Amino acid sequence: MNDQKPSLFQRLGTRDWIFIGVILVVVAGLTFGSGERQTAATPNDVTHQNATSHEQCMTCHGDDGVRPRPIGHPGNTQCFMCHLQPEGWKGKSK
Repeated sequence: MNDQKPSLFQRLGTRDWIFIGVILVVVAGLTFGSGERQTAATPNDVTHQNATSHEQCMTCHGDDGVRPRPIGHPGNTQCFMCHLQPEGWKGKSK
């Protein structure tokens, strides 16, 4: 007679495999979704080098500006939390 115990993989049922699959999908999503933000860099020109406040940014990027923020853009007031400062930027560094 063979008294060998079934392996762990043989003892797992369908619900167990579904649970393991869901956990793997969640972990993969968190791993691949946690990369560095991919936002547009701020142009490296005199106007952007000297823009050091949200109000200055909104003169062009406000609703009535020459290049308004796109629909769905976050309404925060700290532009340089996401957008990289241009070379030679005059404001405070992060």
